Amino acid sequence: MIKKSLLLAAWVVILLAFESRAQESKSWVKSFFSFKKRETPAPIPPTPLFVVSNDAFAVDFDFLDSLITAELEAMAPPAEGGPATPPLILSYGHEVAVSDKLSLDSVWLSAEDYYNIWDSQRVNPYKFNGLDYKDTTELTLFYPEVGLVWENPLKKSVITSDFGLRRNRWHYGVDLRLTTGDSVKVAFDGVVRMANYDRPGYGNYVLVRHYNGVETLYGHLSKRLVNVGDEIKAGDLVGWGGSTGRSSGPHLHFEVRYQGNAIDPKEFFDFDTNCLIDQKYTLTRASFAYLEEANKVIVHRVRSGDTLSGIGNRYGVSVTKLCRLNGISRNSVIRVGQRLRIN
Repeated sequence: MIKKSLLLAAWVVILLAFESRAQESKSWVKSFFSFKKRETPAPIPPTPLFVVSNDAFAVDFDFLDSLITAELEAMAPPAEGGPATPPLILSYGHEVAVSDKLSLDSVWLSAEDYYNIWDSQRVNPYKFNGLDYKDTTELTLFYPEVGLVWENPLKKSVITSDFGLRRNRWHYGVDLRLTTGDSVKVAFDGVVRMANYDRPGYGNYVLVRHYNGVETLYGHLSKRLVNVGDEIKAGDLVGWGGSTGRSSGPHLHFEVRYQGNAIDPKEFFDFDTNCLIDQKYTLTRASFAYLEEANKVIVHRVRSGDTLSGIGNRYGVSVTKLCRLNGISRNSVIRVGQRLRIN
């Protein structure tokens, strides 16, 4: 009788232990899947802090250049024997109050509207038409005296395709030769605004927003090494070179943009000598003059049943001109989905 009681007690203890472990396991599984379902918050770009002596105020990258020019002029080297000039420091990650209004390119806008222009999905979210630009703005590209330097994206730059009209579409950057796995570096200090994969276009690409409103884009990477919101310095790796996306071979597609509008990178870089052309770039309407031509380009997407003569009649263009614009002959076979330049 005693043995039976002891045996029964032992079974009760074992059953209670199993029930306790089962509850713990159930709780762990529930917690695990609850964590998996939790949405990751969107990255918030750090607020840059511009410090001169003991005065500090927060600005955004696009706005900083109009401030840095005035401050640097005020901090010009003193006359011989004059008082020492206080240092200029640029840092990030500090929250400071900003004024309600900002002046950007002579247009006043609310700080709330301005700071909300941070989009990690669209290359051009700015709604700014370069052809409407009427000002002359000097953009400071680097200032080594205060630690703002620059770096070539590649160790050696050889252009394989220029900025401009290429076949049936506008090419908004330059293509630079490389070997898959080559280091691709960021040209200037900044914060990563985009790090995405675009299958029909850029492939793996990174877009970095710099302190002066300029943005640079690095396309067709085999691997990205940075994430949205990362604060990076000139010369830091953004990825490895490759041939992802719409690419016929390993190369770096490199773009320079201002408020979303592309500018020919050769206006900034001398790729033959691997040098920056100047410490400053003068931004005018001429920087975007190509848009007049780019906006006029009409491209027809070939549909089933289309013929060269039919397409020509539709747009009022001769077959001879169609052939010349597209590098084909009258006897060429056109395929459904093929793009033909019309003008």
